[in-house]
Amino acid sequence: MTALSVIDISRNFEGVQALDHVSFEVAPGERRLIIGPNGAGKTTLFNILAGSYAASDGRVALFGRDITGLPTYARARLGLSRTFQITNLFYRLTVLENILLALQAGRGAASPVLRLLQQDRTLIARADALLEQWELSELAKHAAQDISYGQQRQLDILLAMAVEPKVLLLDEPTAGLSAAEVPRVLTILRSLPRDTTVLMIEHDMDVAFELADRITVLHQGRLLAEGNVEAIRNNPQVAEIYLGID
Repeated sequence: MTALSVIDISRNFEGVQALDHVSFEVAPGERRLIIGPNGAGKTTLFNILAGSYAASDGRVALFGRDITGLPTYARARLGLSRTFQITNLFYRLTVLENILLALQAGRGAASPVLRLLQQDRTLIARADALLEQWELSELAKHAAQDISYGQQRQLDILLAMAVEPKVLLLDEPTAGLSAAEVPRVLTILRSLPRDTTVLMIEHDMDVAFELADRITVLHQGRLLAEGNVEAIRNNPQVAEIYLGID
């Protein structure tokens, strides 16, 4: 059984074909990288997978279950989690409070008043363990708005992982990071457990080649190429269209 099946997905925006019959499958535990030039349809694809957009045509299946018509929250409850190009945090809350809310959401229940979560010893212990595991303990009492952008990106990934997803969608996790911040985020991405399938959009080819088991290349809304790192690295169409090499 595949973890994620993208079946003949198309999306049209008022006459603009953002995706044109895209199909591929992602195996359980796989690290699949989605690359392509600006306007290739990468983020549109993620929005459809997450349920933010409806597909004009085609289907999406999660571990064999058709989720095409399900809203975002229902997909999340089935184990699909997502980060965004721009961090999606509660900036005035502390790092710890952000994690507590994410853990509560993972319970599948509506979040109670934050001060009640802060009295939940089981939840606090889980949050502390996550902070220690991800080496963010020293930031626990800092407001999210006061930590560095690189640390915010780390926290964003941590929040997505706090719900223990089966499939994690990462939208350009290294975007906007300084050269000094990228290695730390790469370390986190490498450490993600293999029982979580990862689908990642990435603009940095070096990052893509380092992390990927397989790579899917989109161009003008269509699937241009698919294969392992070596196959994509040596693909002349990818070199010409994505890398700008004639």
